Amino acid sequence: MNPVKPGETRRTPWIVGVSGASGTPYAASVLRALLDAGESVDLVVSRASRLTLLDETAIHFRDAHWRDDLREWLARGADGKPGAYDLQLDRVRYWSAGDLAAGPSSGSYPTKGMLIVPASTACVAGVALGLSKDLLQRAASVTLKERRPLVVAVRETPLNGQTLRHLVTLDDLGAAVVPTSPAFYAGATHIQDLVDFVAGRVLDAAGVGHGLYRRWKGELGGGSAD
Repeated sequence: MNPVKPGETRRTPWIVGVSGASGTPYAASVLRALLDAGESVDLVVSRASRLTLLDETAIHFRDAHWRDDLREWLARGADGKPGAYDLQLDRVRYWSAGDLAAGPSSGSYPTKGMLIVPASTACVAGVALGLSKDLLQRAASVTLKERRPLVVAVRETPLNGQTLRHLVTLDDLGAAVVPTSPAFYAGATHIQDLVDFVAGRVLDAAGVGHGLYRRWKGELGGGSAD
C-alpha cells in the first residue's frame, strides 16, 4: 500500500475507456478537456479500438510506447491535422486492456467514475451483461457496483432492439447514456466544434467543468451570432 502522507492529496482519477466504435476524435476531445480541467486520468484502450484508431488517424497505439502514441493522437484535431494541440501527459496513467489485475479492476482503487467514449454496441452489451471480458468492461462493472458515475457515449446507427434493451439496462443500473449526436445550435463552423459538443455533453453528464461548446441561453439565433 501507498498511504497518503500528511499534506498530500490522494490521486483520484477519472477512468476513460476507449472501445472499438468509430469516433476516436470524441475520445481525444474528452481526454484533452479532462487534462485542461486539472483532472487525473486512467486510460484503457481496448484491442478493437486500436484498429479503429489506426483506421481513423493512421496511429499505431502500442503498450510499450503508449505515451508517445497518445501524445501524437491528442495533438491531432478532428480534421486529422497534426500539431493542433499541445498538452502534458503527467496526470495520465495507462493500463493495458488485458491487465485484469490493474488498479481499476478493484472497487478499493479510488476513482471519480468512468467515461466510455466511444462505446461500441459490443462494449455496451458486455457492460450491461456484466461480462468483464477485459479491463474496460471490468472497470465499468466496478464503477457500477461502487455507485460511481458511469457515462456511456454510444456510437452506432441505427440501433437495433437488442442494443436498445442493453442501453435501458445501463440506465436502470445508474449509468448515463449519451448518444454521440452533435447539435447545431452552438454555432458550429468546423468539424472540431461538432466533436467538442459531444465531448462536452459527456463531461456534463460526469459533472466536469469545461468550455468546449456555447451553451443555450434561451435566445433564438444565438448559434448564428458572431
